Amino acid sequence: MKRREALAGVASLLLARKARAQASSKVARIGVLHAGSSMESAVVQREPFERGLREFGWKPGANIVIDYRYGEGTPKRLTEQAAQLVKSGVDVIVARGPAAIRAVRSATTRIPIVMSAGEDSVAEGFVRTMARPGGNVTGIDSLVFDLDAKRLELLREAFPRVRRVGVLTNPNTSPARDKERLTHLHGVAQSAGVELQLFEVRKPEDLAAVSEAFGRGQLDGLLARGDPQVLDPNRQQIVAIAAKHRIPAVYPWRFFVEVGGLMSYGTNLSAFHYRSATYVDRILKGANPGDLPIEQPTKFDLVVNLKSARTLGLEIPKAVLFRADEVLE
Repeated sequence: MKRREALAGVASLLLARKARAQASSKVARIGVLHAGSSMESAVVQREPFERGLREFGWKPGANIVIDYRYGEGTPKRLTEQAAQLVKSGVDVIVARGPAAIRAVRSATTRIPIVMSAGEDSVAEGFVRTMARPGGNVTGIDSLVFDLDAKRLELLREAFPRVRRVGVLTNPNTSPARDKERLTHLHGVAQSAGVELQLFEVRKPEDLAAVSEAFGRGQLDGLLARGDPQVLDPNRQQIVAIAAKHRIPAVYPWRFFVEVGGLMSYGTNLSAFHYRSATYVDRILKGANPGDLPIEQPTKFDLVVNLKSARTLGLEIPKAVLFRADEVLE
């Protein structure tokens, strides 16, 4: 009897070890949904995310498979892609930008969702609180819209003669508090003696109106807001419009400056995608997304492109250059 019990115990132990081995060798499946274009630079999105995963031992194509999906700037396509990811049975979905987060959250309350560059996730209704999100959503907020007023101040500090500023915005990006944010931005502008003109850019074709307004001499400055659906993917066209009309402009992300933009102030978008790998790793290892606190950035960089300034015939004050975290020659 004792021998039989001992053999049964050994068999149970071997089965348990086999089950653990099978679980550890299981290939994890990750879905990544971006509201913007599939033509986006890999350096901005894929490379930092996959680098972060590798640091935790996840090797794309080996023990983890990543399914990248894109909305291509179209709300309908974004909704369809979110539904397809949910139907495919992925283990975790990384959603990049508020529109992508909304689409995935509407599609599932079961699959864990990691926000990579969310925006005001409590006001948007994505999570209950920053410390204890609850539900199936966690991740990182970008604070990109909270910095619009600071960008306007920097534009005015660098170019005091700027009086009429065009603001590029996509109303579909983060609607929860957008009216409040824009009201605040108008208040800051009024205090500085600046008149703002909003340009709603829901599709790339809407940028033509901005160029026409500059051509008619209606504007002498430009502020682009963060938007992964339309504005970010079309940054080269936006920078080209400013260059064509020799207009000083300020942007939300460094990659605008890298393609010839004058200056940017904000956080590092690539760092968000890199950091989102931490959340994915913890969830795959058993963490409950509702228990993982929402992160917010603490470092903001001013990046200036001196070559672009010279091309535009603009001189950036030494005080602004002194404050810059990086100056591109």
